[in-house]
Amino acid sequence: MNAFDAVLLGVVLLLVLVVVGAVLVGVRTMRRLSAAPRPEDPAYIAEKDRQEQSLAALRTAADEVNSTIDVAKSAASAARAEAAAAKAEAKAARAEARRVLDDARAEADTVLERAHKQAEADAEQLRTAARRSGEREVAVLAATTREQAAEVERRAARMDERERLHTEEVERLADRERQLTAASAALAARESALAEREQAVAEAEEQRRRELERVAGLTADAARAELIEVIETQAKREAALLVRDIESDARNTAEQRARHIVVDAIQRVASEQTAESVVSVLHLPGDEMKGRIIGREGRNIRAFESVTGVNLIIDDTPEAVLLSCFDPVRREVGRLTLEKLVLDGRIHPHRIEEVYDLARQEVEQLCHRAAEDALVEVGITEIHPELVSLLGRLRYRTSYGQNVLKHLVETAHIAGIMAAELRLDVPTIKRSAFLHDIGKALTHEVEGSHAIIGADLARKYGESEDVVHAIEAHHNEVPPQTIEAVLTQASDACSGGRPGARRESLEAYVKRLERIEEIAAGKLGVEKVFAMQAGREIRVMVKPDDVDDIGAAVLARDVAKQIEEELTYPGQIRVTVVRESRVTEIAR
Repeated sequence: MNAFDAVLLGVVLLLVLVVVGAVLVGVRTMRRLSAAPRPEDPAYIAEKDRQEQSLAALRTAADEVNSTIDVAKSAASAARAEAAAAKAEAKAARAEARRVLDDARAEADTVLERAHKQAEADAEQLRTAARRSGEREVAVLAATTREQAAEVERRAARMDERERLHTEEVERLADRERQLTAASAALAARESALAEREQAVAEAEEQRRRELERVAGLTADAARAELIEVIETQAKREAALLVRDIESDARNTAEQRARHIVVDAIQRVASEQTAESVVSVLHLPGDEMKGRIIGREGRNIRAFESVTGVNLIIDDTPEAVLLSCFDPVRREVGRLTLEKLVLDGRIHPHRIEEVYDLARQEVEQLCHRAAEDALVEVGITEIHPELVSLLGRLRYRTSYGQNVLKHLVETAHIAGIMAAELRLDVPTIKRSAFLHDIGKALTHEVEGSHAIIGADLARKYGESEDVVHAIEAHHNEVPPQTIEAVLTQASDACSGGRPGARRESLEAYVKRLERIEEIAAGKLGVEKVFAMQAGREIRVMVKPDDVDDIGAAVLARDVAKQIEEELTYPGQIRVTVVRESRVTEIAR
């Protein structure tokens, strides 16, 4: 009996009890009715009606209970039938499960057998691979052993050769020792002979001196004094000539040495050239983007210029806008902001402020990274963080087409090479040259010369007085007093003044060369003109028949004077007039 049958039996028993109770109540009621008073009594009649109604209700309840019992019996029968069906299904399920289990066991046996076969095959492959690997390792070990044996043989041969050479060297030393012994004996004999000869010479010299004193009528001391006076006069004249020659050679050698140092420093350092511009060009994906940049009634462009401080120029140039600003860092932040806005597509005042903050942080990171790279390239490790930030701003600063940060790196390298050639303090001179233009980072914000501004910054952030003086004196605002200042000036001139370093200097350099040649070529008697050494020397070839030696000197002076009056140039220009005379004769 399952739980459902038990519940159903309990319900049936409950219903039977209810029916029995109802029957007992009805019997009790009937007895009361038989023993009741007369029907004529109204109370009796009312009580009788009430009892009859109760009896009718009990009969109705009994009928309902009977019908419920019938329903419960039918439900019990159905439940028994379902239980039988469930038992049959359970039996079938057990049979199916038993069959599936048998199939699974058979399939598991098959899989296990295949796995055993696959494992055996894999093991065979592994054994084969291990055998091959072992053979290769054996071959490698054999080759290594052969190489080691050959190396041992070579070493043994070298040792034998070294022993042979050592034996020969010992024999040579023994021969040399014998030769030295013989030479010592010969030298002793020669020394004794020389001593005897010196004694004879001394006696002859004394006799000759006495004879000279008798003939000259002078004593040896008087003759010595007279001779010394003559030799002293001659020595003074020769010394004066020698000093003059030494000074001339030293001057020529110093100029040549300085020229070699400068040329070597310039040749060993070469940097890129950057075109200077006060505007940046941003290319757009289409001309319709210009309207979105301007915004409704120009609100976007006004917000952009107000936030970034950069003037935005939108003209008829197809698919491009211009950004103009005197501060290169601010211009780069504005360009990056506009580029991000164009890529994003959402352009409105609030978005402009958000993107501007991101662009400013990105440019600051780029500047800081550029300054660190420059410091690493130059070899400077200890420097104030504020100076690092200011150096990073020079990444976007140019001077006559030359990037200022790269100019500082190039100047430091040139100064370091010069200092190494002159055996000076290389780190201090490189530091002075690297920081000499630091004031250009604040020329847009602070009034005054960038040399003085840079010196104040260096002094503020703890740089040494030698470095500060080199910075403030590199443009002669302050007279240079130290070798660091002089070398900083020289390296700055080498980096900025070499041809091609600055766009404006290159144009002026070409024009200066042309004008120098024109000035010299315009004189009478000039045949050819050559401008040499980057315009620092000009050689004028004249016709020997038209210009004599005095005329050549006058021509050189006139050309030099006209160059001084008409041209502006660094350093000095040497004018050399070459007059060549050729005489030809024929021997018959």
